[in-house]
Amino acid sequence: MNTVTSPRSGQTSGVAYGVAAYLLWGIFPLYFLLLAPTGPWEVVAWRVLFSLAFCLLLLTVTRGWQAFGVIVRQPRLLGWTALAGVLIYVNWQVFVIGTLTGNVVETSLGYFINPITTVLLGVFVLKERIRGLQWTAIAIAAVAVVVIVVAYGSFPWIALTLTATFGVYGLIKKQIGPAVDAVSGLTLESFWLIPIAVVQLVIVATTPAGISMGANGPWHVVLLLFAGVATAVPLLLFAASTRRVNLTVIGMIQFITPVMQFLIGVVVLGEPMPAERWIGFILVWFAIVVFVIDLLTAGRRGRRTAQAELV
Repeated sequence: MNTVTSPRSGQTSGVAYGVAAYLLWGIFPLYFLLLAPTGPWEVVAWRVLFSLAFCLLLLTVTRGWQAFGVIVRQPRLLGWTALAGVLIYVNWQVFVIGTLTGNVVETSLGYFINPITTVLLGVFVLKERIRGLQWTAIAIAAVAVVVIVVAYGSFPWIALTLTATFGVYGLIKKQIGPAVDAVSGLTLESFWLIPIAVVQLVIVATTPAGISMGANGPWHVVLLLFAGVATAVPLLLFAASTRRVNLTVIGMIQFITPVMQFLIGVVVLGEPMPAERWIGFILVWFAIVVFVIDLLTAGRRGRRTAQAELV
């Protein structure tokens, strides 16, 4: 007997996929720390190569080569995926550098700010109009960054680079739309980065430490090989989630990742949090509260409007 998936069950599975994706992204710092003594440049190089290998395997298993062939025959889409590849490379590299140099708390700051960055990109690039509470959240977040720079005396380049690259990466994904599926997109993004990955491995090989692959036991090799799976799986879960739930829900559950990274940095790794940094983070969290209140209010208003139109 055939069964029909109800909208409610689709929403439930969508939330589950989204939570799983953000939980995996949240524990990334611990995974990359397990890769020691591999340095950040070698880690990202292997991440690119093994992500490509895993995606090629997925294309074969899911019989996605036909859809992939349609995409590669469209120069415009190839150009977008190349740009997306560069952005996600910078994001990966800065994140791993931040993680392996004791700056996990700052990486969490970047992902706390990311939703507000996305709103700003919508305003200035897509010419979208935003509500008053969203402007308030943006202003508070800007004050938070100023506080961190002036009072703490350190420019948060890791956080701002992460939020800028991932924000623009998301914007490109929105521009591409449904024309490029998740597996094909990540395959092409990884493919464009092969020259960068190869150059990085060659340079690392010339350093005194050399290439760590194979030099630290079989368990270390397995962990490095797992980089491709660790990269692709959360992205695929995220894509499955966005097809089933609206962006309001995604906007709220995405804070799982920076909360986990912040706790890992402060509680597990014992990174310093002087008063000035706490003030900056508290301001960011206040901006997030304002942002979430706006999302919930707009969502309720939209539902009431939809119900009124049905009457």
